[in-house]
Amino acid sequence: MNSYKTHTLSNGLRLVHLPGNSLVSYCGVIINAGSREEKKGEYGMAHFIEHMLFKGTAKRTSRQIINRLEDVGGELNAYTSKEETVVYAGFLNEYTERSIELIADIVQNSVFPQNEIDKEIEIIQDEIQSYNDSPSELIFDDFEELLFKPNPMAHNVLGNKENIEHFDTARALEFYHTHYVPAEMVFFSLGAVDFDKIVRWCQKYFIKSERNTKIYTRIAPPVQPAAQKAVKRNTHQIHCMIGTRAYDINHPDRMILYLLNNILGGPGMNSLLNLSLREKHGLVYNVEAEYQPFTDCGWWAVYYGCDPENADKCENLVRQELASLCLNPIKEHKLNKYKLQLMGQIAISSENKENLALSLGKSYLRFGKFDGMDEVRKKINTITSEQLQRVAIDIFNPQNLTILKYN
Repeated sequence: MNSYKTHTLSNGLRLVHLPGNSLVSYCGVIINAGSREEKKGEYGMAHFIEHMLFKGTAKRTSRQIINRLEDVGGELNAYTSKEETVVYAGFLNEYTERSIELIADIVQNSVFPQNEIDKEIEIIQDEIQSYNDSPSELIFDDFEELLFKPNPMAHNVLGNKENIEHFDTARALEFYHTHYVPAEMVFFSLGAVDFDKIVRWCQKYFIKSERNTKIYTRIAPPVQPAAQKAVKRNTHQIHCMIGTRAYDINHPDRMILYLLNNILGGPGMNSLLNLSLREKHGLVYNVEAEYQPFTDCGWWAVYYGCDPENADKCENLVRQELASLCLNPIKEHKLNKYKLQLMGQIAISSENKENLALSLGKSYLRFGKFDGMDEVRKKINTITSEQLQRVAIDIFNPQNLTILKYN
């Protein structure tokens, strides 16, 4: 993989570029602001701002924003998470400057017209309702609430209908100007365009001169005692999550847990949980383990859905797999296979250039660097069976497990 290049503008905006050899390029801005930046009464604002970025700037209407790239076959997109908002585009190489200018316009000059806000409130309320109708997705948010409440990390990204009804231009602009500052943003790009040109275009279009940082200070959520909670949702299946707090993104054991999680319940059909709950016992259609690290906290959990009469058996089987990883070191030949599997998954994922570009931006925002496949392979290859067992004992301690069930 070609080495990446970086530059910092005088206003504090950091640039990172990874050369490519395709006809298509990607670029975007990642803002260090997500739903955890929201104060009481603002829940849902970060996601709402993301929607409204497409609804008009000082010089463009919403239709002009939409057409600017789509007229030349490009795509403009965005998403919001707990800790960041990302606006990005994919386009033919010759439209790189056009894309940079458009993204710079919407992250600096959005005006949040009230008539567009009124329409978007209804759209997002429908999105919330649709999300509430999907228990396999909603349970992840409710699980995070159990782990992090009352910290702002607890509330979901979409917010709630009651808060959103009161959003207006003034409140949107306040959040926007507080958090969308150059020193808290990274511009990322991937493609066959000379980096010197990208620097010049960014200097031309990202013209905000202030170097201030955002006012809001993140407070790490305190660790809550393990809990068990059942929620009546009248679903045909039992939906269940079993998990606990885990390492943040800077923890030295983060990569060890990442590999351990992949062994236990990663996307492969040969994950331990899939082999046990689905292949051997035929109890579930889907079972997965997820590890989600943040800047100052993290969580790990197992999710599955099953028929009500199989709920206890599924929980016991999950606990058995967790206990086995704590008691029995993974044999060397199996560990080598697991490492090859994970490295292959990462390599295949990196072939998706959009995913690679997004990973580039987030990595540079959080770590100030971007590890290529060689660096990732070295980190994975150094992991030992003893380290995996140590982390398993730390994370899978049954006394620390929180359980959430929908029934």
